[in-house]
Amino acid sequence: MTNIKLYTIGFTKKSAKVFFTTLRNAGITKLIDIRLNNVSQLSGFAKRDDLIFFLTELCDCKYKHIPDWAPTKDILDSYKKKQINWNEYVLHFAKLINERKIEKKLNAEELNNACLLCSEPTPEQCHRRLVGEYLKEKNKNIELNHL
Repeated sequence: MTNIKLYTIGFTKKSAKVFFTTLRNAGITKLIDIRLNNVSQLSGFAKRDDLIFFLTELCDCKYKHIPDWAPTKDILDSYKKKQINWNEYVLHFAKLINERKIEKKLNAEELNNACLLCSEPTPEQCHRRLVGEYLKEKNKNIELNHL
């Protein structure tokens, strides 16, 4: 099987122009929104309905929301409130996505040229990187790129 190109992107600290141009230039065909809450974000263009419109009009790109690929509210709140550190967050989240068997949600074809969306500006301390790495671990044909 050929390589599956899977991407990740965060919208924070990006203008709509930069965000959508980056997706289009990368050849993204499906944006997979892995945020728990996809309707109340600071960037207006990243709210679900606006995002779907812009993706269709500007990038000829499909949209899919998969909240099972997001941390639970409890895990996220614990991290944000500094009740757990990043390493503990990673352990809790890894256990969660393993239990959820997230690799069963989409097949390889559906992941090819898809992009995982979250809000964090960079992937280092973001669950989108953890999801991408988990999927790559489950399917060695995945080539993971952060936009």
